[in-house]
Amino acid sequence: MGNLYVVSVPIGNMKDITLNAIETLSSVDIIACEDTRVSGILLKEHNIKNKLVAYHKFNENSKSDFLIEELKNGKNIAIISDAGTPCINDPGTYIIKKAIDSNINVVPVCGASAVITSLSISGFDITTFTFLGFIPRVKKELDNLFEDIKNSNYELFVLYESPKRIKKSLELINENLNNPEVALFNDLTKVHQRIYRGKTSNVLEELNNNPNSEKGEYVLIIKYKEDNKKVNIDISSEAILIDTMVKNNCTLKDAINICKDNYKLSKNDLYNASLNIKKLI
Repeated sequence: MGNLYVVSVPIGNMKDITLNAIETLSSVDIIACEDTRVSGILLKEHNIKNKLVAYHKFNENSKSDFLIEELKNGKNIAIISDAGTPCINDPGTYIIKKAIDSNINVVPVCGASAVITSLSISGFDITTFTFLGFIPRVKKELDNLFEDIKNSNYELFVLYESPKRIKKSLELINENLNNPEVALFNDLTKVHQRIYRGKTSNVLEELNNNPNSEKGEYVLIIKYKEDNKKVNIDISSEAILIDTMVKNNCTLKDAINICKDNYKLSKNDLYNASLNIKKLI
């Protein structure tokens, strides 16, 4: 059997390709890419003339079967995206899963990723983060996105957005997430790379003042702070009240007021919980 190489390519600057990627792309029998025209430019830059096969979200299913058969016949195949790393909101997952199920060796050839590049220069604590792909266009899905962010235990969220929609999306984020702090990256690693940082409303104002804001792709990082969130509690209100009484050396009545403010619990729920505690005492 052949090997399936998952190869990262530059996200903008042509020089951001690894020696390993060039060597791999030069040696494989087939290069599966999203758009042969886009990948052709990169490959021509490095004098790579191997066979190209279009592999994108519209033909993933059918084309994967062909590529798997080629791999089983001993061909080595590389899969690449138009930019960055395959499978990161790009095609690739389907064929990789089929290759693994067929006991075909899958080899990573690492390199550029818009997500990681953006996080690395965001200035935020990136110990943990959530990548959510492109911002949804359907209202119901958009509402679900905002709810997920509000209820998440994490506070850093990375999303992609197109240049034509970025202003509208920021307006909705400002409205639904109470003007959170963001970092916005446009045309990363390219000549006209631009970075915006600050409150959503301030970044939106900068975009409105930039006549070229509708050019180039965007990566958006939202920092939705813990004090903006509803605290998710998995223990009972009774347990919270008792814990508060012990830690604050206060009465049950005082504990109700403390918990109402600190845990965003309703006063009625806390009052009912206090009655349950009294029954047990």
